[in-house]
Amino acid sequence: MYNQIFSLLLTMAENGEVDVHDIRSLLSSSERDYLVRNNGDQVAVATLQGKKLGLYFSASWCPPCQRFTPNLVDAYDELVAKGDFEVVFISADEDVESFNGYFSKMPWLAVPFTDSKTREALDGCFKVKGIPHLVFLDENGKVLSDRGVMLISEYGAEGYPFTPERVKEIKEQEEEARRNQSLRSILESPSRDFIIAANGNKALVTDLEGKTIGLYFSMSSFKKSSDFTGTLVKVYNELKAKEEKFEIVMIPLDDDDEESFKEELNGVPWLSLPFKDKKCEKLVRYFELSTLPTLVIIGPDGKTLHPNVADAIEEHGANAYPFTPDKFSELEKIEKARQEAQTFESVLVSGDLDFVGGKDGVKIPVSDLVGKHTLLYFSAHWCPPCRAFTPKLVETYHEIKAKHDAFEVIFISSDRDQASYEEYYSTMPWLSLPFGDERKQSLSRLFKVNGIPSLAALGPTGKTITTDARGLVMLHGAKAFPFTDERMAEIESEYAEMAKGWPNKVKHELHEEHELVLTRSQGYTCDGCDKEGKIWAYNCADCDFDLHTECALKEINGKKETENDEKGNEGWVCDGDVCYKAS
Repeated sequence: MYNQIFSLLLTMAENGEVDVHDIRSLLSSSERDYLVRNNGDQVAVATLQGKKLGLYFSASWCPPCQRFTPNLVDAYDELVAKGDFEVVFISADEDVESFNGYFSKMPWLAVPFTDSKTREALDGCFKVKGIPHLVFLDENGKVLSDRGVMLISEYGAEGYPFTPERVKEIKEQEEEARRNQSLRSILESPSRDFIIAANGNKALVTDLEGKTIGLYFSMSSFKKSSDFTGTLVKVYNELKAKEEKFEIVMIPLDDDDEESFKEELNGVPWLSLPFKDKKCEKLVRYFELSTLPTLVIIGPDGKTLHPNVADAIEEHGANAYPFTPDKFSELEKIEKARQEAQTFESVLVSGDLDFVGGKDGVKIPVSDLVGKHTLLYFSAHWCPPCRAFTPKLVETYHEIKAKHDAFEVIFISSDRDQASYEEYYSTMPWLSLPFGDERKQSLSRLFKVNGIPSLAALGPTGKTITTDARGLVMLHGAKAFPFTDERMAEIESEYAEMAKGWPNKVKHELHEEHELVLTRSQGYTCDGCDKEGKIWAYNCADCDFDLHTECALKEINGKKETENDEKGNEGWVCDGDVCYKAS
């Protein structure tokens, strides 16, 4: 993202694609030459001459605005003391009460709510298509950037004065920091050389040097983070019991509730950066955080050892320590051996739980699954994509079962209560784990279920064939059985044979602007007949236009029109979404 922002800003500057505005005429009107503060004070527009400005288009009814405004307040509070920077709020609120309530949280100026003409004119002048929207102007009224929301979100006050040159400078500084990374450069700031414990005690960052450090990016309000915290506490305590040189430093990302932060820190045995410390935002950018939970590992030399070991800890616990390439290579070999030895019993039996449930509460021994191809269906009634996929899976199940009796599906529920589970399961013809079964958690971890619906395919011995059977069912239906790589290769060969002789490109009267290209597709809606299609389409990528092969190759305006075949679709048999070459 940083490269994109910088490249865009620099290109605009070099090409002269920026506007220059007269601040007085921009922000004044024939009846008004002032702006207002939230206490009612009037401030002459003339006092803004020579200052850099942020024009902030926002509204109280807009959730993204409400989330962004506190970030802008933080940046403003740092910058306003410079004396050469100001922000002007241009409201999109619908009534004065909403405007006043929202503006009361802002320390800057605003165009009066009553001056709707100026507000509308500013919207048009800066081509505001969505909010929050933030435009930065230099002291001469020249547009520095109309992507101020991104710049503040990424860099905060550090991005000032929000020029392409400043963004480039920050990037170069970050690259230099990466080249010379140390634990101190990561965790210390100019005004702070310590981190904190739950009891308020301070620990010097230098005391951690020489240890393996886990930087735990934590957001307690995010369920995946809070769930992982419990697992991480167990691993941490196990490693400390072994007297390993390992520490964790929490990077708190909940920035709206200090009491929640203190409560979370009291519940864990490790250290943390202070609440709302500016380093937290910088480390998010520095380590290019893209998911939660994330546990970055810093080696004893202060260099990054691994960008995120959260999955490894979920799967291997303390055995993943010390998180080195050699350790991960060792774990990979262990995992391959486990997969080779995997059976239905090793997957589905846990203590006395050696059965799955059939209809009417019948208990089916796990041993009865041996010799059957089996799908594990992770789903829930509350999940709309699950409810949409289940009928397709039911149809596929019946088609496969009619030809292959040695086939089964097991429902693994994420429903929230027994009644929802029973209602949802009543629509399914297959087996199930009982509601609330403790095996669900280990199965979800084993098959890396990060979202539902999810469908894993096991072979007759219980060995995993694929964890992406859902995609295969969606694309191929019962034809995908038994979901092996060999079967997929056969299907691909069939589809390639199907397309032999079809022209690579066609012209069509429904899309005369461009040629349509024969393209593989997992799913689309035909722009000719408005029906669903898959496998093959004639597509215009520029216009997102698709035609069934049947629609693209049929007679057009009394003649058969293709690029390379004067005979058109003669000799082809069309069946639903697909046209086949006649044998």
